[in-house]
Amino acid sequence: MLKIGDNLPAFAMENQNGEVVTNKSLLGQKTIMYFYPRDNTPTCTIQACDFNDNLEDFNDLGVQVYGVSGDSKTKHTNFINKHNLKFDLLVDENYQYSETLNIYRMKKSFGKESMGIVRTTIILDEENKVLAYFDGVKVKQQMEEIHKVLK
Repeated sequence: MLKIGDNLPAFAMENQNGEVVTNKSLLGQKTIMYFYPRDNTPTCTIQACDFNDNLEDFNDLGVQVYGVSGDSKTKHTNFINKHNLKFDLLVDENYQYSETLNIYRMKKSFGKESMGIVRTTIILDEENKVLAYFDGVKVKQQMEEIHKVLK
């Protein structure tokens, strides 16, 4: 698990348009990377819309936002279009990067255990160092917690 001050491990993931985003492309700007289980599920939709609703505030603070899940480019594009999202969603194919970060792991949902992405948000500084790490995010409290870190 990442800790505050750690460097973000290297990655290369495609966004919904097939453009490759890497850890190096994040340099020079603060970044929020939030990892979520699936596009178009109720809680994931609420979370994405919360980020979208706060995007102008984040941009004013010089912060870029990326959502990350194992869904395909096509599913990401449909999700973006359906909810008019104004930030990129990255494809974590086969959950490789989520596994590297120990975000893809056994979790319990509605009393049932299964492997999946545990809702996690990472805030990075301009040099890809971790400013904050939220594991097992509760969507209703997330924006308040993020704004505390960024202000």
